[in-house]
Amino acid sequence: MAGPRPAGLTGRPAPEEHLPYFARYIEQVDGDRLLDALRPRPLAEFLRGADPALAASAYAPGKWTLAAVGQHVIDTERIFSTRALRIARGDTTPLPGFEQDGFAASAPDRPLAALADELDAVRAATLALFASVPDDALLRIGTASGGPLSTRAAGWIIAGHERHHARIVRERYLTAPES
Repeated sequence: MAGPRPAGLTGRPAPEEHLPYFARYIEQVDGDRLLDALRPRPLAEFLRGADPALAASAYAPGKWTLAAVGQHVIDTERIFSTRALRIARGDTTPLPGFEQDGFAASAPDRPLAALADELDAVRAATLALFASVPDDALLRIGTASGGPLSTRAAGWIIAGHERHHARIVRERYLTAPES
């Protein structure tokens, strides 16, 4: 029999739970329930329905292709989920940042539909992780990228990061992309 959800799944992270930089992602998300925030998959939905020819498109010279944006969101979600797991389990090791441009440069070219499928799979794993973390562990704060990060904040950042990139795709990739 399922009991009530832990209190940590309700409520947005406080500023002291993350570096100020990440507030821009958390602010992209409405509501106050983490699992509800993680359920929409706006970028995955777009990639699944997009013309496959858009995969190699960029909205400006030197910008990532649409496929690279999809891979970036996948990679970032995996990294933040790993951070959340480690912090939730009490690992006090300071967790390093990652070089997103290096990740993007070394990512393989993949079809948009395959990226959408992987985004869905990664998000299913993320949802399962956060649904299983006890309240006290959701509120636990570790160190990542040289600053504080709570387990809960990592989840909100994941949700907002995807929304951030989905907005960029709508605004910039859907208007005459350049190759």
